[in-house]
Amino acid sequence: MIQRYSREDIARRAAADIPPGSYVNLGIGLPVMALDYWTPEHGVTVHSENGILGMRARTEADPVDPDLTNAAKQNVALSEGGSFFNHADSFAMMRGGHLDYCILGAYQVSETGDLANWSLGQPGVAAAVGGAMDLAVGAKRVHVLMEHLTRDGRPRLRRQCDLPLTGAACVDRVYTDFATLDVTPQGFLVRDMAPGLTREALQAATDAPLHFAQELCDVE
Repeated sequence: MIQRYSREDIARRAAADIPPGSYVNLGIGLPVMALDYWTPEHGVTVHSENGILGMRARTEADPVDPDLTNAAKQNVALSEGGSFFNHADSFAMMRGGHLDYCILGAYQVSETGDLANWSLGQPGVAAAVGGAMDLAVGAKRVHVLMEHLTRDGRPRLRRQCDLPLTGAACVDRVYTDFATLDVTPQGFLVRDMAPGLTREALQAATDAPLHFAQELCDVE
């Protein structure tokens, strides 16, 4: 029986892969859940595009400050030494290569690392890219968190994206409810798979051909 990774599992795995001393931006949705899995001891400095450096998850001991929110307008808290600034400075950080990682959600990722995460291409449906394009080209590494399949069962990992692109050849790693995959010159390289999932089943759920690491990691 396949035990898909939960949303919490996906966020926890992504958070665990960020090394100490990193500066990281979290996108809206599933990526922001990674904030719950860092403590000051991890040494990770979190950036929010609306103008925060040193963001952390709010605990029950922290008062709710309506002026202290992330880009998704969720209440957060500030780490010791954190700072605030305007959007211009924030986007200069994003575009200027000052972030080590960004963790984004996505609709599709191609085998060459193309990212589609801002529009489903539906006529008459408003879509806004926000800071995703700036992050896709400005961060040193781009990690994506998403479900492996769409609601109607279509693969999100594809040979080519057929939705409007956010960035070309920018994604380095993908975390889904089925697996963790690196984007390599040879295509998708599977690093780990959900318990009970076979290689054949994972390939059947993926549009692009897969390669598998010699030793797939065991995930607790």
